[in-house]
Amino acid sequence: MIRPGHLKVHSALLTLLVMCFSGAVSAQQATPEVSAQYRHINDNYQHPDVEVWVKRFEGEGREVYDYRNEIVAAIGLHAGQDVADVGAGTGLFEPLLAHQVGTGGTVYAVDIAPEFIEHIRKKAAQAGLSNVKAVLSDERSIHLPDNSVDVVYICDAYHHFIYYREMLQSIHRALRPGGQLFLVEYDKRPGVSSDWILQHIRGTREQFSAEIEAGGFEPAGDINIDGLKDTFVRRFIKN
Repeated sequence: MIRPGHLKVHSALLTLLVMCFSGAVSAQQATPEVSAQYRHINDNYQHPDVEVWVKRFEGEGREVYDYRNEIVAAIGLHAGQDVADVGAGTGLFEPLLAHQVGTGGTVYAVDIAPEFIEHIRKKAAQAGLSNVKAVLSDERSIHLPDNSVDVVYICDAYHHFIYYREMLQSIHRALRPGGQLFLVEYDKRPGVSSDWILQHIRGTREQFSAEIEAGGFEPAGDINIDGLKDTFVRRFIKN
């Protein structure tokens, strides 16, 4: 026989179990703010043809390729720093970043595609870049140890963060106290940007900045680079 007092206890336990189960389920789903339109944005990187993407990422006409030297110079890396290039792709920026931090620093090339990681490893070995380390990540974590880097560099990759809250938590943990995050992204401006940008990029500069600030970072201003039309560069500091 279940007494009224026991019934209340059972009801409370049932409610708690339902809440825990619901939380576990929601944790496995994409961040609610990311609409269904962008949920499959990373499908092309499941088994990418590296040669195809090298031509796409490292060809004249892509703005961050054309201004790659100016972008890296503008973020102001120093010899001996450790930097993570999150969403490294085919490794376009690795030689430039490696030169900036020197042999006393380390460049962690982080990406979710095993094919890109293997390509970066081979490319770094051929170039004698012993300070470049390729790291396979996933959509929720950059898979770097806590307090392991001074700078996180994200170029044309943040809009691919489906689980951006988890990713920002992972980045925040990996950065040392006072560490910097440099965001290089398409500048989505309704009425100004191309149709491709308007359809492919899930958020504006303001939206992405708000997400990053909520993730434990303080905005530290834009970096203006002459010639950039479809791209913005913004610096953040770990709180």
